[in-house]
Order: sequence, then C-alpha cells, then structure tokens
Amino acid sequence: MGSPDERGVVSNPFVMNCSTVLRAPSNTQGLHFRFKDGSSSLAEFDTERQYWVGTAPKGSDVTKEEVELVYPSGEVACAHDQGCDVWKGSKEEGPPGNGTNYEGCASVLAISGNGEQEPPPVSAKSVFKQMSFLDQYLAVWIIMAMVVGVVCGYYVPHIQEKLSIVSIQGTSLPIAIGLWLMMWPVLAKVRYELLGQMLSTRDLRRQLAASIVLNWIVGPLLMTGLAWATLPDLPNYRNGVIMVGLARCIAMVLLWNQLAGGSSEFCAILVAVNSVLQIVLFSPLALFYLQVVSRQYLGDGDTLHISFWLVCRSVLIFLGAPLVAAILTRYIGIAIKGRDCYDTKFAPRIGPIALLALLYTVWVLFALQGHEVIKHIGDVCRVAVPMFLYFSSMWVGTLLMAKAYSVSYERAVTQAFTASSNNFELAIAVSVATFGVQSAEALAATVGPLIEVPVLLSLVYVALWLQKKFQWK
Repeated sequence: MGSPDERGVVSNPFVMNCSTVLRAPSNTQGLHFRFKDGSSSLAEFDTERQYWVGTAPKGSDVTKEEVELVYPSGEVACAHDQGCDVWKGSKEEGPPGNGTNYEGCASVLAISGNGEQEPPPVSAKSVFKQMSFLDQYLAVWIIMAMVVGVVCGYYVPHIQEKLSIVSIQGTSLPIAIGLWLMMWPVLAKVRYELLGQMLSTRDLRRQLAASIVLNWIVGPLLMTGLAWATLPDLPNYRNGVIMVGLARCIAMVLLWNQLAGGSSEFCAILVAVNSVLQIVLFSPLALFYLQVVSRQYLGDGDTLHISFWLVCRSVLIFLGAPLVAAILTRYIGIAIKGRDCYDTKFAPRIGPIALLALLYTVWVLFALQGHEVIKHIGDVCRVAVPMFLYFSSMWVGTLLMAKAYSVSYERAVTQAFTASSNNFELAIAVSVATFGVQSAEALAATVGPLIEVPVLLSLVYVALWLQKKFQWK
C-alpha cells in the first residue's frame, strides 16, 4: 500500500486514517466526505471491516488538505489538520496496518468511482429518514405533551399541589428531575479533553467575547425594550418578562444545540461562562432594570432585594449537579470500558433519555400552569408577545451576524441558541422568592418556557433548513 508523495498528493483510490475520536456509527448516519471543490460523497460504514467507504471525485488527485469527513450538521469529524493522514488504498485492502485502527479512533476509507455512478449529495430528506423515530416527530410529541399538560392542569383535581409538594429553589422537584435528566446525557457526550485546546485558539476567544456581549448587554436590553413597548400598562407582568430576559440559559440550550447540529464542546464552554457570569451579574442587572428603570418612569417604589445566594444556589443546583454527574460518567466510563466503547455504545444508548426528559418536563410545566394559563388567557397572550419577539429576533439576528463574519454553521447555530435561550428555572425562582408565588411577576416568568419551547423547537428546524440552503464556512 502506497503513501503520499512529497506534495502530499494521493491518487484515487485513497485511505484516510484519523487519530481523532469519531462518534458511534449509530450516531453518524448521514456522514459524508466533503472535498475542496465543494463536491461531496455519502459515506457508508462497512461493519465487517470497520471503516467508512465513499466515492472520491473522478479523474483527480486529492491532497491531504482537500478532503474531510463531516457529520450531517456540517461539523468536521476527521480532517488532515486534526491529525489525519492519507494513503493510497482500496476497499478490499482496507486501512493501513491490516485494518488496525489508531487507539480510540476509527478508520476512514474513500475510493474512486472508476466509472460507477456517484452517490447523491446529502439532502435534508435523507438525513430526516436516518433520524430516529423520536427525533423525526419531536415537534408532534412536544405539542401532544403541551396539550395533555394543559388538559391535566385544568381538569385533574389538585394536580398542581401534588406536583409541587416538594420544590427546589422555587422549582418543583418533578421539573428539577426532568431538567437533570435532560442535561445529563447531552453533557456526558461533551469531549471535555478538547476544551483546553479549543480555548487556546484566537478565533474561539473572539467568538466567546461576542457571546458575552450578546448575552449580557444586547439580550437584556432587547427584552427590556420589548417589555416596555408591549406591556406599558402592566408593570408587574413587565417585570416578570424582564426577569426572564436577564436569566441566561444554562440548561435547555444544550438540547436545542444538539438537535440543530451545533458544536457540543463550544456550547459547553458558553454555558460554563454564562453560569459564572450569571452568579456575578444577575443581581445587579435585575436591580438596575427593575429598580432604577422603574423609578425613572414610574416614580419611587419599594426597594427590590434579590439574594446573591439565591442566584448562586440556582446555578449550582440546575447546572452544577448534572455537569458533575456527566463528567464523572464520561471519565469513569472511559476508564472502565475505553473511549471507543463509551463513544460507540454507551453514549448513543443514553441519548434518547434527553428527549424523553424534555417531553416529561414540558408536560409537567403545562400541567402546573394549565389552570392559570386558561384563567388569565388574555394576560398570558399579551405576555407571550414580547417573549416571542425576543426569542425569534435574538436567534435570527445572532445567526445572521455569525454568517456575515464567516463563522462555521456549528458555532453559528450554537451562538444563536445560546443568545436566544433563557434560564427559566432561575427566573421563576427569583420571581417567586422576590414577589410571591401568586404574583403576576411569577406567572409571567412561568409563561417564559411555555413560549420558549415551541419557538426554539421551530427554530431548530429552521436551522437545519438553513444549513442546507446556504454555504457555510
């Protein structure tokens, strides 16, 4: 089996062996080879020989730098600058070294067409067909969970009391359990060993700075402006809406990002940074927007007090607990079974838990608030207006900005969902602790996730469509 010449050029057919860890074949449906000229070729997994097979461009030599193996999301799974090497080879021969993989990685093989018809490029339809049944109809399941939740909340006697017997930081224990189960599988897939290397790159640091500006300057300002514009005569509901805008997301964004094919490692970094900043900035920002701004327009009012420790405990409970569990799961699992077994068998098996937990959490949310939503349907509809405008405009604006600066799809969509999502657990906890459980502020904060879930789920599908519609870096 040959090797590249001095220029690093290899003729068809060729073999790519990567030293980076690939996801399990069951979680890489839709993988394809992408070449420098913009063409692509579907990649098929040879279960017998344990490598990926595709079709290279006909009649052309390919350098190491000109071919990448990419996920359906467009994220690069294996490329030369990530530690891959390229050799001449054939499907029958298999990868170099009699098919022996590098430790903890998979082998990648691409062969020339030699007159055969080239496979069609990856399409949204083909990717949809390769998704699991739960993924394909997630929108249907969520709508059903919302409807059943509202019906249960309105017609089942005392369901709110039963679901709220035990609460944590103002959030019912059933919701807390749902959030933990929703975040744990997603966080357990994050390759924490790569985070240090990612943070060392200048490009990521610039994007991190942009995320901080979007989350802690643009987001709160936009939500406050929309709240004042749409709720000028409802100050209590307006305060609850502003509270939602101040609480930056550290939970559900992980799932939205995964569904849209964003970068899980980049998302983990943004969530960690927002968690720290949330502890430091939430209280002073809440005092500024609710106390200072209210005094400016409404005259003197009662002094607002938001506990620093309340915010800190909320972050530790709703992010710290699942994060620690996920890190322990990953490193203990790798130590016992090895990286390959963890990534190819264990991680895919726990993946559906996140979606099932999302459906459960949505049902509990709507069951808890079903009666109040119907009772105050007029106010709820008005509160929904600024939130809908906020979630959609923040997402669209962030994605367009990232596209204009030639950010990759994976990081662009991560930025968009991080900027547009909110930490409803914290907003509800602070609203209940500050204004009371029966207050208009608490109801407005509770409406937040009722609007956020369907809007951001819709934006997941928009993101997947835009991924195919436009050419990304």
